[in-house]
Amino acid sequence: MAERIYYPINEELAKQAHDMMSFREYKTGSLKAEYKGYVDSAYKIADKAVEERPDAEERIYGLAARYSKKMADNLNERSRIGCMCPSVMISGAGNFSVKKKERQNAASDRNYKEFQEIQKIIDKIQSIANGKDIIKSGDKDAVEKLEKKLAGLKENQEKMKAANKAIRMKDTEKGDAALRELGYTDRQIAELRKPDFCGRVGYPSYALANNNQNIHRVEGRLKALKAAKERENSESDNKYFRSVENTEIMRLQLFFDEKPDSDIRDILKKNGFRWSPRNKCWQRQLTNNARYAMKQVLKSLEEDEK
Repeated sequence: MAERIYYPINEELAKQAHDMMSFREYKTGSLKAEYKGYVDSAYKIADKAVEERPDAEERIYGLAARYSKKMADNLNERSRIGCMCPSVMISGAGNFSVKKKERQNAASDRNYKEFQEIQKIIDKIQSIANGKDIIKSGDKDAVEKLEKKLAGLKENQEKMKAANKAIRMKDTEKGDAALRELGYTDRQIAELRKPDFCGRVGYPSYALANNNQNIHRVEGRLKALKAAKERENSESDNKYFRSVENTEIMRLQLFFDEKPDSDIRDILKKNGFRWSPRNKCWQRQLTNNARYAMKQVLKSLEEDEK
């Protein structure tokens, strides 16, 4: 287990933000406790991940520390935003500034969106533990992995929609029952029903939009990868090297009859090619950019001969 890293939380600012929104007394240390709860949860997940992947310990705990820092910044920023404009109940209608409130709401939207992005660090830690953090096009089961990821994204999209529908039900008990059927715990249900800074409950619209964008991104990558994998390997020769479009591992490979001299190696590296001891060739991921890079290598080699 690594030592848990915490960052400063501005309780004075948190109290000021609270007092501008509510008549209730602020409980000293509540924001710090909220922050510590998030971070402790992240480190518990990190500890379990390290048990599964001890080889990735440094990376996992690095992500946990990054999560801790970003959460501190996010929560402190939330307090700052809360001080931008008081609630109409506090200020009174005569002194209420609509423009200030609009700017505050926009800033709050950005802050909450950032909060959602920060939570993806937890997903990243869990993915490393499951060995699913990176799907490489050259993996033999890349198509299967992407199909599984796509199915998960689509399932999550439908689950978020169903959760929002349940939360909007007038009968709260029936809504909670529907959420439990979806697999949510009582604690998760309470979090979903907890209004954010703008009074919104459930999943915000941009969370659904972001997930939908990921669905389209994975669908596009899956379509391109399937098309590439269906093509057979192709080869071509020139007086410098033999090139192979290896669709099995999705690599553009350059084979030389003998070890290239240092100048040629520099050209290859400059254009993104790396030596593969296993395949005994210079290669990079098979893309249109790789094909263009190979042409640039050829052009440089031809110019060197002049």
